[in-house]
Parts: sequence; structure tokens; C-alpha cells
Amino acid sequence: MSSHADNDNKREKRPQAFPTIIIVCISFLLSLPLTGQNSTNKEQIRFRVMEWNLENLFDTRHDTLKDDREFLPDAIRHWNYTKYKKKLDDLASGITAVGEWEAPALVGLCEVENDTVMRDLVHHSPLRELGYRYVMTDSPDLRGIDVALLYQRDLFKLLSFRSIAIPRFGKNRPTRDLLHISGLLLTGDTLDVFVCHMPSRSGGAKASEPYRLHAARQIRLQADSILKIRLHPQLIIMGDFNDYPANKVFTEVLQAFPPTGELSSHRLYHLLARKAKDKHFGSYKYKGAWGLLDHLIVSGSLLNNASDFYTDEDKAHVARLPFLLKEDLKYGDDEPFRTYKGMQYQGGISDHLPVYTDFILRYE
Repeated sequence: MSSHADNDNKREKRPQAFPTIIIVCISFLLSLPLTGQNSTNKEQIRFRVMEWNLENLFDTRHDTLKDDREFLPDAIRHWNYTKYKKKLDDLASGITAVGEWEAPALVGLCEVENDTVMRDLVHHSPLRELGYRYVMTDSPDLRGIDVALLYQRDLFKLLSFRSIAIPRFGKNRPTRDLLHISGLLLTGDTLDVFVCHMPSRSGGAKASEPYRLHAARQIRLQADSILKIRLHPQLIIMGDFNDYPANKVFTEVLQAFPPTGELSSHRLYHLLARKAKDKHFGSYKYKGAWGLLDHLIVSGSLLNNASDFYTDEDKAHVARLPFLLKEDLKYGDDEPFRTYKGMQYQGGISDHLPVYTDFILRYE
């Protein structure tokens, strides 16, 4: 009987083991690191970054300190308010179209004349509905050409910006300043952005290359300072470099190559260089040949998909939107729909196509 009693006792006690197991499991789950739980609760959004050379966005008024006479109503180009307003509206349409269903978070712009054209673009074109703010350089460039950055305030909180002069080099005339912007992301991290427009190829690619190499060294110097002072540097360099990915600016000075193998957070990587090996790929067309003059470069930390803000080269593209292109009657295929071809007005938008990449941004 004692044995039966023991068995009965065992049968009565068995059900009590299940609550104990549940309590132990709950205790274990509560002891897990909070980061694992938070990552599943984070919001995730697309953060699109684009760059575009706008092909001489000039107003119609003369700046006595700059050589802008060719863009006056009575000058050789016959640039007037009607053409200017059309260009503003077309550029706004282009930026909106590149953004697709959401406005690009950051837009680097090249070939903008002054604060007036930026104010008109942001506040007196269809872009006014998107709520952009902007910062820009005030360069010693003789024609008054500058670079700028549009940014969405709800995604990028401006911390600081500065216009960095490129020291004179040899007999070269003053060139565009480098724009450096620092801003706070929704992740709480700082993002550093450089927008540049390198010296042109006027006089020949080889003869003018030393000037671009000199400007690239200044960019490298500024980038290195950030890569050293920030524990987790998040750095974007974009602009019209007037050079191709295989040129020395990228291979020797910036040392920005396609992402390959094990990546370093303190090195620079070129998001479009691999695609640019295709002869039909590019942001600019010269004598029938497409080439990539507009570039997107990031620090290696922005290629880590385990972080809360990252991209990869598959997300980087040239925006080949139909209304930005026209038939190339001379060389075949298509080409950018320019505002001017030489001094002849074409009615198009720009001689460059925009480039862009998407970042994934996760935040609480």
C-alpha cells in the first residue's frame, strides 16, 4: 500500500512541474539583453541620398563681383526669366521623381550660382511642398559656381556646416569650395557629408589632372580628420569630380574602390565604380561615350548591415528617368536632355543625370 500511496503522490505532484517550467522560461527571457528585443521594435525607413549637377543654374541678374554676363537676357545665351522659371520647375520635378514616393533625405547639388537661385528652387518651385532647407558654399570661383545641400529637417538635424577653400595650385584660377556638413540622424549618430565640384577638364584631361588631384588631397585631408576623431565614422562624399573611377583621384588619392572582401570602417568605398565598368553606364555623355563623372563614396562603417544606418553598392544607381533624356541624333542611343548645347538653347534640364543611393535607417 505504501507503494500505491507513493505512486498516488507522484501523480498528484506532476502537474505542478509545468508552472515551474513556465516561470523559469519567463525568467530566462527577461534576463536576455535588451538590445535584441529593441531591434525587433525599431522603425525602419528608407533614407535616399542623391547628387546632381544642375548645369549652370543661374539667375537673370548681374553679379558685379562675378563673371556671369553670358546668363543675362541681352547676352549671347538670351537667358531670361521664362527660361529660368522653367528650369527651376523642371529641376524640382527631377528631384521629386528621383525620390519616387518620398522626397530624398539629402540632395547634393553642383553648379548653383548663389543664394538667390537656391532660395527660388526651395521656396518658389514645386519643391516648396517638400519643406527642404539648404546650406551652400560661397566660393571664389570666377563664374560664381557653388555647391549646396538640400536636407529634410525631420531626418537630418543640422549641427554645423562650413565652406572649405581649396588652396591655389600653380597657375590654376580659384576653384569651388568644398562643403562639409554635419548632422544628427534619427539613430542619434552623427553623419558627415561632403559635397564637391572638382576643377574641370578644360585644356585637356591630362593637362588639368594635377588640379583635380590637388583638390582631392584636400578632400582626403578633411575625410581623414573625421575618420580619426570619430569612433564610428559615418561619412558620405558626393559630387561632380570631373574624373572617372579609374582615374588617379580615386585610385591613388582617395583610394576609394568598390566594396570587396572584409571591409574597414575607416576606409573609403565607391558605390558606383563596379557598375561604371559597363560602357553604357554613366551620368554624363561625351562624344558618344557614357562615363561616370558624378560619384558616391562612403566610409566602410556605412556598409555594415548590422548597424542602424547602412547602404550597399546594389542600392546605388544613376537615375535614367525618361524626361531627363533625349535621343542622341549624332551618336545613337540617348543622352542627357541639356539646357544648352554650346550656346544654343535646348530647353532641357541638365547635361548630367542624377546619382543616388538608398540607406536603411532603423530607429526607436
